[in-house]
Amino acid sequence: MSHRPQGAPAAADSVERHDCPQCQAPAGSPCRTRSGTTAAKYHTARFVLVPALRDELAVPTPASRRPGQPWTPIDNGLGTAGSTTQQTGPIRIGYARCSTSGQELAGQLDLLERSGCRRVFSEKISTRVRVRPELENALVLAREIKQAAPDQVVILTVAEMKRLARNAAELMTLTAALQSDGIQLELLTGPLTGIYDPTGMGSMLFAVLAVAAQLDRDYIREKTLEGQKAAAARGRHGGRPPVIDPDSLIYANALHAAGTPVPDIAKKLTIKTGKNAGQHPSVASVYRALASTGEPDEHSTLRSVH
Repeated sequence: MSHRPQGAPAAADSVERHDCPQCQAPAGSPCRTRSGTTAAKYHTARFVLVPALRDELAVPTPASRRPGQPWTPIDNGLGTAGSTTQQTGPIRIGYARCSTSGQELAGQLDLLERSGCRRVFSEKISTRVRVRPELENALVLAREIKQAAPDQVVILTVAEMKRLARNAAELMTLTAALQSDGIQLELLTGPLTGIYDPTGMGSMLFAVLAVAAQLDRDYIREKTLEGQKAAAARGRHGGRPPVIDPDSLIYANALHAAGTPVPDIAKKLTIKTGKNAGQHPSVASVYRALASTGEPDEHSTLRSVH
């Protein structure tokens, strides 16, 4: 039987009094990686079983445990854990997001740090993107902690609601996942500032969050439409520029009236704007343009075919 390493950190000894819920390493042995080597750090789901270590960002594996080497069970002479029901403060996991690379996360990160978050995940990605990797990482960590220590309060903290979702359906899906995992949600700013427990009255407030998210989305859409209408009233229309501009259309109509086949008309026209500027429009585009001022007659259409 091997002996307990001399000088091993007390944190490592405390962690190894528990089986690892993630890699199933038995008590008295370090964690292991998927490739079968000794992990350089203990898995979060394991060291949060020790109340004194629940706020740590990571607990490294001592060199005496041979991190990076092929993993084998080690009997360090450590006994099994005693009661782990000692209550500590809540564990806050922060999430920050902005939509574009030109926006800054500093304000959100400062709020999350002041709120007591020891782990913060951040990314610059639009909520229109369904898969947001850092949000998934934050949720995975929260679930691991909750599964390892069911009595531990775990809170997902965000600066404001719209950092999580921008429509009711998406927010309802997220809050349903938080409810099933027993994870609380904290909003640091906005009209619904506070901590929401996923049970009891908290479930009602989660529904309010969904309604508020949909109202926010509708408000943005309404303002966008108002802006588009105002621009149209000033003669500014969105969308792609026309392939055949008004001057080219007059020229095309004149050629068509003179009996020029449509394919030949297309070769005489040039696109003036857009990514295809300098090229000839397609025959279909010329047909559509002519149709907007009057259908090409049958004689012209037949000649264009021959």
